Amino acid sequence: MIIKKLHDMGIRSEHAYLAGVASIGLSVLSWVTSLKAERMGVERADRWGIFVGEWAPTFIGLGLALSHYEQQEGTLGATLHAVGRAG
Repeated sequence: MIIKKLHDMGIRSEHAYLAGVASIGLSVLSWVTSLKAERMGVERADRWGIFVGEWAPTFIGLGLALSHYEQQEGTLGATLHAVGRAG
């Protein structure tokens, strides 16, 4: 039900995968920013990095669920190209 609602809102599997990859970069960025700006030590920076880093598996899981839904509905945007066509 949630996946169908996300799909109906225009969110596709590619969007979720992109958010997952972006959250990995954001995790590193939040770790570095916390380490340098807050001066609270590595432990605090680690907590920020881990907190944001936990988003990536969630987004990738949503991407997989959306991809499965798109395959069932026939709305998956990717196309396959024939390799080595005899012409």
